[in-house]
Amino acid sequence: MDEKEEITDDKFSESTNLIDGNVNFNNVDFSYVADKELIKNMNISVPSGGIVAIVGPTGAGKTTLVNLLMRFYDVDSGNITLDGKDIKSFKRSDLRRLYSMVLQDTWLFAGTIRDNIAYGKPEATLEDIQEAARKAHIDHFIKTLPEGYDTVLHEDAANLSQGQRQLLTIARAICSDYKILILDEATSSVDTRTESYIQNAMTKMMVGKTSFVIAHRLSTIKKANVILVMDNGQVIEQGTHKELLEKKGFYADLYNSQFTTAVVE
Repeated sequence: MDEKEEITDDKFSESTNLIDGNVNFNNVDFSYVADKELIKNMNISVPSGGIVAIVGPTGAGKTTLVNLLMRFYDVDSGNITLDGKDIKSFKRSDLRRLYSMVLQDTWLFAGTIRDNIAYGKPEATLEDIQEAARKAHIDHFIKTLPEGYDTVLHEDAANLSQGQRQLLTIARAICSDYKILILDEATSSVDTRTESYIQNAMTKMMVGKTSFVIAHRLSTIKKANVILVMDNGQVIEQGTHKELLEKKGFYADLYNSQFTTAVVE
């Protein structure tokens, strides 16, 4: 409550109607605390429809990129652009409607499954909702419930398993059908079969979307167009999975620490 209010959006804001999803970080500097540098001179270029994986140890700055993309914080210097337009030229509410998010901590509210899936698209029809659920591999489970899509979830969806909650949040993101995806993979607490469902659903969801994938299990990001390896706020390595393994650097060490028998495919 003691924090300063967000700076008011510019009076003349750009329209987000025709945004394709080309994202650029241009010489970005940022720190949460003035005397503790976090991100310095970051330059990233992501074409529309590209898949970018972001990996690195805890505190490397992975989630900070998401905070900056959505303007929960503004950069100290440099700028972030969408299709060449500074994100500060958009209203925050309009900017954030461009993103679908599936985070590590699932968020579902007390209400029907139908309402939870349609949360990002209130005008969605039941057919839209069911199609999203099918793509997320959760439709069959929902139909086994006594009330189907009208089943009421408890607070925080405590009457569902972790995997089921995650698949519902993926269905919500699919239903929203926004230009840019932010995926903070949360598969560490689910069984192998459910993890497979989640990964398959995420792969389908990313088609045609600009996707930022914060990866914890490195096996899940082999197909990314580019992998950004972060440490202390810096992109210290960049390339495909195969290229980074061949470098035998920081990424290779991270990967091999999870898979001691990793083989370059």
